[in-house]
This record gives sequence, C-alpha cells and structure tokens, in this order.
Amino acid sequence: MSIQGVMNTRLGEKIGLYESNAFVQGTAFAFALLAAWIWGKGSFSEIQNVNKLYWLGGLLGMVITVTVMIGMGKTSPAVAVSVILIAQLLVAALIDAFGIMGTEKTPFLWNKYIGLALMIGGVLLFKLKS
Repeated sequence: MSIQGVMNTRLGEKIGLYESNAFVQGTAFAFALLAAWIWGKGSFSEIQNVNKLYWLGGLLGMVITVTVMIGMGKTSPAVAVSVILIAQLLVAALIDAFGIMGTEKTPFLWNKYIGLALMIGGVLLFKLKS
C-alpha cells in the first residue's frame, strides 16, 4: 500500500488526482479481469444473489485510492499510512464489535482501546519535530 500510494500520488501530480485514479482503477480492472479469466473459480452470474450494498465495494476502492493520494500529498507516506492503519483498525474493530455485514460479534474490550491510544500516541511522537 505504501509503494502504491506514493506511485499514485506522483502520477496524480503529473496528470491530475481523478485522472490518475481512473488510470489506476482502469489498469486494476483490466488485470482483475485477466486474473478472473485465468484463475477464477466463481461466477459473475451470482452477482444477482448478493446483497446490493456489497456492490459498492468498487466505489469504496475509488474513495480509498483518492484519499490515500490526498493524505500522502499533504503529509508524508509514513504519517499517511500510520493514520490509515489506525483508521482501518478502528473501523474493523467496530465491525467486529457490532457484527456488521454478518461478521461474528467480538467485544471491543479495554485492551483494544489501549492499543488504539498507543498507536495514536505513536503517530503523534512520530510527527514531533526534534
């Protein structure tokens, strides 16, 4: 993710944020189709039997790519990835805690709060100027 984020950000500086996102997502789409054709075991026809909410995964992919590029452009790759990882862990913990999208409920206990606080403290320490 770190390497891709920097590559996408540098591409975006030359051709534009959304233009680079379209290029990145387009090449990913082409290679994903190729991978599905070569190694795929599923069936696109089953898409009708999936919760329509899950169809928004591609849209989220676009939003994630754009926000990573913006974050890396405004901070540094290390800070951007640190913040992204903390946000990802927090959202994943909430998904677990509430059993969202059919996941098994896993309690959000004190150790998770302490872990997140330590990670946030680490990012703040990382950003300190010496």
